[in-house]
Amino acid sequence: MKTDAMTKIYGIIGWPVKHSLSPVFQSTFLEQQQINAAYLPFAVAPELLEQAMQGMLALGIEGFNVTVPHKESVFQMVSADEDARLIGAVNSVRRGSAGWEATNTDWRGFKAVVEGLAIPVAGKKALLFGAGGTARAVLHALATLELETVYICNRNPERLANFVAFARSSYPSLNCEPVRWQQDAVADACAEAALLVNTTTVGLASDQQFPFALCGAGAAIDAVYKPDGDTAFCKAAAVSRSAVDGLPMLIAQGAESFAWWHDCARPDCSSALRNIEQQLGRTAVQLPGWQGC
Repeated sequence: MKTDAMTKIYGIIGWPVKHSLSPVFQSTFLEQQQINAAYLPFAVAPELLEQAMQGMLALGIEGFNVTVPHKESVFQMVSADEDARLIGAVNSVRRGSAGWEATNTDWRGFKAVVEGLAIPVAGKKALLFGAGGTARAVLHALATLELETVYICNRNPERLANFVAFARSSYPSLNCEPVRWQQDAVADACAEAALLVNTTTVGLASDQQFPFALCGAGAAIDAVYKPDGDTAFCKAAAVSRSAVDGLPMLIAQGAESFAWWHDCARPDCSSALRNIEQQLGRTAVQLPGWQGC
């Protein structure tokens, strides 16, 4: 689409950000909706974040996504909604009458992927690896999906204990149990869990493997993605489960951000996913629940 003096600017801030796929599918959403706007990547070093936030407000930028390492820092600089306050991080920001307003659509993106997999999870159990900001967003989604139990596993015992305490106080109707960072404990939890979720960075390097053998039937979702879709977590889980990397979640959370910015229905995630899969030359993810969405 052509730009003119009326073109509104949106974008994504992160450090680094040049690898982001968000400009690809956000631009597609804009074209589909015939909105006169552009979506750009902005590389913002952590020490320049406050100046960048002020500068974007002064320049008239309408909204932006937030990726690592800024999600929790930006949370301290905006007026966040209830979901974001509970999660403690934001990933979507827009211009408001009194400054920046923010929400967290990561949890909605994750929920959309679970729904896309079309697996029943209400009343069932999940095993969650990680205890950071993304884990909080996933936990929020699991609570809304009405799971019965979430087993939580993290390398750092102190972080694990703190996260479990947060989970129990924030979601009293959800049974949250700690799992030791050991194969026997992980195997026991896997055997009971209908859903496995990874929010850690373990095994992302090409020469690493996920530290545990993952058993049991059901599904597995990695919150991070690789161009070929074969994260170490997905490889470990695919032995006995249907495994999906973080690309569908990335697209779904971006679609939720788009709908929030432009006050419209969520754009078609399925076609955006297929478009990027073709560009990356990767095998198509099967999400039956997204058909026709």
